[in-house]
Amino acid sequence: MTTTHVQHREFEPPPALRDVIRCFWYNRRDVAEARFEIIPDGYAEIVFHFGACYLDGKSLPSPFLMGLLNQPVALTVDGPLEVIGVRCYPWTVFELLDLAPAGDGVRLFEHPVAQLQQPLRECIAAGRVEDAVALVARYFAQARRTAVDEVLRKAGMAMLEARGALAVSEVAAAAHATVRTLERKFKQSSGHTVRDVAGLMRFEQARNRLWTAPATSLAALAQELGYVDQSHLSREFKRYSGVTPAVFARRRRT
Repeated sequence: MTTTHVQHREFEPPPALRDVIRCFWYNRRDVAEARFEIIPDGYAEIVFHFGACYLDGKSLPSPFLMGLLNQPVALTVDGPLEVIGVRCYPWTVFELLDLAPAGDGVRLFEHPVAQLQQPLRECIAAGRVEDAVALVARYFAQARRTAVDEVLRKAGMAMLEARGALAVSEVAAAAHATVRTLERKFKQSSGHTVRDVAGLMRFEQARNRLWTAPATSLAALAQELGYVDQSHLSREFKRYSGVTPAVFARRRRT
C-alpha cells in the first residue's frame, strides 16, 4: 500500500483582490506514484504545479485552469508534487485572466501569467512558500484591469452567504437586478447559469460536512442546506460526486 503524506496551507488574498479571489493555497504530496480525484466545488482555480502531474495519461502543463466541475476529475502524479493554487469565484476568474469563458473541468491556456512558473519554482525549491504566494498575489494585483460588475458582486455574495440555497429570483433580488439580466451576466462571466453555480456551492457544503462529520444525519443535513428532502440531497450529491452521501460518509468512516 502506498502512503501519501499531504501538506495543505491556505492564505488570505490582499484586500484589493478579495472580491475576485477566495484564497491562495499550497499543497504538497510526498508519494512515489498515486491517483487522486478532484471533487467538484463552487470555485474555479488557477493551478501552478511542480512535479509530474497527468490527466488521462498526458502530462499537464503549468499553469492550467480547473474550471467548475460537474463530476470528479482523476489526476495521477509520479513522485512528489507541489502546487500553488489560486481559488477564484467562477464569475471573476475569466475576467481576471482576460479569457473568454468556455467549458468545464481542466482548461489549458496561454497567458502571460505563465512567466511566473520559473520564479515560483525557485521559491518552492528553496522552501519559501509564502514568497511564492506573495509573487502570485502581486502579479494579479498589478495586472487586474477592471472591478467586478456590481450585479455579479452582489449576487455572488448573496449566494455565498446562503451557501447556494437561494432561488434564482432571490439572488436577482439581492443583486437588484432582473432574473434575465442576472442570468445573462452570469453566463457571460462564468459560462454557467446561476443554478449551476448554486448547486455546486450547496453540494460543497454537504461534502465538507460529511468529510469532517461523517456520522451527520442526512435528513437533518438536507433540511439545513435547503434541499427538498433527503432524496433530493442524495440525487444532487451523486450527480456531482458519483456516489450517494451515505456511501461517501461510509468511506470516510473506514
